[in-house]
Amino acid sequence: MSSPRFVTADDSVHSLASPVSSHNEWDPLEEVVVGRLEGATFPSRHPIVTCNVPAWAGRLQELAAGFRYPRAIVEPAQRELDRFIALLQSLGVTVRRPDPVDHRQRYATPDWPSRGFANSCPRDSLLVIGDQIIETPMAWPCRYYETFSYRSLVKDYFRRGARWTSAPKPQLTDALFDGDYRVPRTGEQVRYLTTEFEPVFDAADFVRAGRDLFTQRSNVTNRIGIEWLRRHLGPDYRIHEIESRCRTPMHIDTTFLPLTPGKVLVNPEYVDADRLPAVLDGWDVLIAPEPDPLPERLLKVTSMCGKWLNMNVLVIDGERVIAERHHTRMLRALEGWGFEPVPCDLLHYAPFGGSFHCATLDIRRRGALDSYFPRSARATAP
Repeated sequence: MSSPRFVTADDSVHSLASPVSSHNEWDPLEEVVVGRLEGATFPSRHPIVTCNVPAWAGRLQELAAGFRYPRAIVEPAQRELDRFIALLQSLGVTVRRPDPVDHRQRYATPDWPSRGFANSCPRDSLLVIGDQIIETPMAWPCRYYETFSYRSLVKDYFRRGARWTSAPKPQLTDALFDGDYRVPRTGEQVRYLTTEFEPVFDAADFVRAGRDLFTQRSNVTNRIGIEWLRRHLGPDYRIHEIESRCRTPMHIDTTFLPLTPGKVLVNPEYVDADRLPAVLDGWDVLIAPEPDPLPERLLKVTSMCGKWLNMNVLVIDGERVIAERHHTRMLRALEGWGFEPVPCDLLHYAPFGGSFHCATLDIRRRGALDSYFPRSARATAP
C-alpha cells in the first residue's frame, strides 16, 4: 500500500513514510510504547473483571475497587519498569510513553458509571497491523477511555503518515454479558461471559505472523469482534482461531506466541498441540516449561494474571528474547531452543496486568510484510 499523500496550499504533493510499521512478533524492534503506572487504580466492580482474574485477586479487588494502588505494590513495580526501559534503550530501541492519567476520575455513559484502571498495558487497547494503529473495543467498562492516554502519541504517528482506525465503541450494556455465567469447573465445557451482542476484542487476544494473525475466543473477545477485524483487514490477511482450554481465557500471549518463523511457544495446560490450525504444520511447537513458583505472598494475592506469565516474553530481533529473570526454567528452555534469553525483572508488574509483552506495544520492527504459511491453507473460521 502506498504512503499517504498530503497536498499543500501551493498544490505540491508530499508522501509521508509512516513511522508505524510492524508486521510480526519477531522482526528487529526499533520503537516501542511502554506503559505507565502513575495514577493506576484498582478496577471498578464488574463481573467482567472478577471472572478474568485469579479468585484471590478478585476478592481483593472487590474490596479495593476504585482506590489507588498502594505504594507497597507500585514502588517495586516502578523500579523494575524503569530498569526494563533502560534495557530496551541500551538495545537501541526507542521508547515512547503514554500520558499520565488520574484513573480515579469517575465517568459515565447513559447506561453505566465507572472509574478507570491504568495505562500499564498498551498491548491491550491498541493493535498495530503494518502501518495501521487500531483502537480496540474493550469489554471492561473501567478501560472504556483508556486509549485517550495514548492519543498524543497516536496523533503524532498519524501526522507523520500512519493510518489510524478506531473500532466501533461498544455500549457495554447488560445485553453483552451473560447473566447466568459462572466460571466452568475443571472438566466442564469452556463458556464465556460475553455474548455476541456487539463486537468487543482486546488487541492482546491477537498475535501477528505477517499476513496471518492468530486469535482466541475469550471473555473479552467475542466471535463478532473477531469477524469485525477479519472484514476490516480484508483478503490480504487471514485470522486463525486457537482453541483454548483455559477456564477463564483472556489474552492469547500466555497461551500461544510465535517467536520466529517456524517456532511457536504454546501453553501445555491451555492448548492441545494436536489441534493447532493446519497452517502450523511443519512449525516447531515449543512447549512452555512449568513456571517457577512466585517468591512472595503479596504477589500471589495481588497478581491479576494466571501462573503462565512466564510465557509473556518480548522478542527483540528473532534471536534475543527478553524474559523474566525469576523464571529460570523458561530462560533455560529459550536457550535450548536456539534463542539468546535476556533476563530482566518485571515480576511485580503482575498486579497491573502482565509482563514484558503486555507492558509494550510494537510501533516499528525492521522488516517487510511477508507470508510465512502456504496461501492455499484454509483460514480457521471463528
